[in-house]
Amino acid sequence: MRIRSLLVSLLVGLALSASGPRSALASTPARARAVVPIRHRPAPTRFEVTFTAAAHAAPVTGRLILVLSKTAQPEPRMAVSPQGPAIFGVDLDQLRPAQAAAVDNAAIGYPTVLADLPAGDYYAQAVIDVYTQVHRADGHTIWVHINDGRIETFQIAQGNLYSDVQRVHIGNGGTVKLAATHVMPAQAPDEDTEWVKHVRIQSQKLTQFWGRPIYVHATLLLPKGYAEHPNTSYPSVYTLGHGTPFQFSTTPGRNSGTVSPVTGTESGYDFQKEWISDSMPRFIAISLEQQTPYFPDSYSVNSANNGPYGDAIVDEVMPALEQQFRIIRKPYARVLEGASTSGWQTLAMMLQHPDFFGGAYVLQPDPIDFRHYQQTNIYADTNAFAINFGQFMAAERPFRRTTQGQVVWTMRQLSRFEAVLGSHGRSSYQLEAWEAVYGPVGADGYPRPLWDKLTGKIDPEVATYMRDHGFDLREYAARNWSTLGPKLVGKLHFFAGDMDDFYLNLAVYDFQEMLKSSTNPHYEAEFTFGRPMKGHSWHAWTWAGFARVAGAFIKSNVPPGETVDWNY
Repeated sequence: MRIRSLLVSLLVGLALSASGPRSALASTPARARAVVPIRHRPAPTRFEVTFTAAAHAAPVTGRLILVLSKTAQPEPRMAVSPQGPAIFGVDLDQLRPAQAAAVDNAAIGYPTVLADLPAGDYYAQAVIDVYTQVHRADGHTIWVHINDGRIETFQIAQGNLYSDVQRVHIGNGGTVKLAATHVMPAQAPDEDTEWVKHVRIQSQKLTQFWGRPIYVHATLLLPKGYAEHPNTSYPSVYTLGHGTPFQFSTTPGRNSGTVSPVTGTESGYDFQKEWISDSMPRFIAISLEQQTPYFPDSYSVNSANNGPYGDAIVDEVMPALEQQFRIIRKPYARVLEGASTSGWQTLAMMLQHPDFFGGAYVLQPDPIDFRHYQQTNIYADTNAFAINFGQFMAAERPFRRTTQGQVVWTMRQLSRFEAVLGSHGRSSYQLEAWEAVYGPVGADGYPRPLWDKLTGKIDPEVATYMRDHGFDLREYAARNWSTLGPKLVGKLHFFAGDMDDFYLNLAVYDFQEMLKSSTNPHYEAEFTFGRPMKGHSWHAWTWAGFARVAGAFIKSNVPPGETVDWNY
């Protein structure tokens, strides 16, 4: 967009200078002169979006997302991503049924504003993310999309509205009208099986904070022989990802019989065959769903914006599961495992509750040292978008790369993408998820941003808050090592690919260096790095391989005198 503006200005300047009496072109013979045409921007297309009373009878406060895709399939709303279709966002404030909301060049757009979108045919679809007003215990009243804790992005979230897909032409001006007549249905309930059980637990702590019922969902994978040994209790391994632990499935898939060269894991069906075999260690694997108004995961820590999720998980959810199922209620028998988002929360829970858990397997965690907030040092850098070199040179900070080093998204691009999805930190995407978890509440009741999403300017007060409140996990561990270190010895295991897609290996290196210099006690933990060119999805073992590693780890830490009848 900037290059195009510069070219237009240059052409206009040349044309104006050519018309002046002192122009050098004035002495040029007419037959040799070149006529420089001035290209005028065509009249921009305007969109008007309504919703019907049949879809939503009451006025709507929320976020309108207009999606323009070059292809009709998949549905444009289902293709939204930083490398997907163009999107444009506007806030809705008590919009009434049949009342039109305008999406024009004033709307923030990604990757560009509507007027700069190349002329041509597109497939348009409108989505309305419906917000609910909540009155929090901290005194703030805000509008957010809130649900019952199940993971659902705005494209499929229950109660959100969407239009049919409509083919449109961009470039000739005019007004396009779209009507959101469809309502997204509730997710189908999960069905229990012999092996997999589902539990919904209301957290009183979170309910009090949000002023409305808040739930955490758990999916449990039971070991072989659970029903046949009614007097036996089992260790627990919290696989803090989402869905069924280890992707357990009784249905063969197209990838059955192979191990992925990218992830190093087998199919859920192949894992299932190992899980029900006699050679597999016996423990209960548990995953959690804990969607917040700001992201599909709370990160399992107490947060000024999300509420006391750390207390809720440790004081309410886990005890409730241990009461309902036959789970050993002792630290040695509780092991944490997680990757990416779940990797960060695995380490955070281990550091914050070292007496409650027996061990942690931390896979490619989200940044655990904020000097490497990916490629940004949030304490020293002033801008998240650009890296200055010398007096005149600057480079864009990347956000995502391939395992061969090709940059896929920049920090500037992703920040703008999130700004389109939602204002006031309500994009429910990655950067603003971190701000909601780690950062302070703003004066308006919404998360205070670490940086401006359109300029990249970093707010140093927010960075300091994140560090001082313990969310920079390397800094927190180093600061509290004298009391924390003795409780962590033998419990930490780290894994990361050396070419992690999101540069997350850099902060893992930082944590490793901190542990190398640790004293009283000196504890270096276990670090495994995938080389060469292993990316974000890489695992050090297959799912069945990890299950055996975790089982052996728990068995090796059984205190003297404890029964091991679960190890039949």
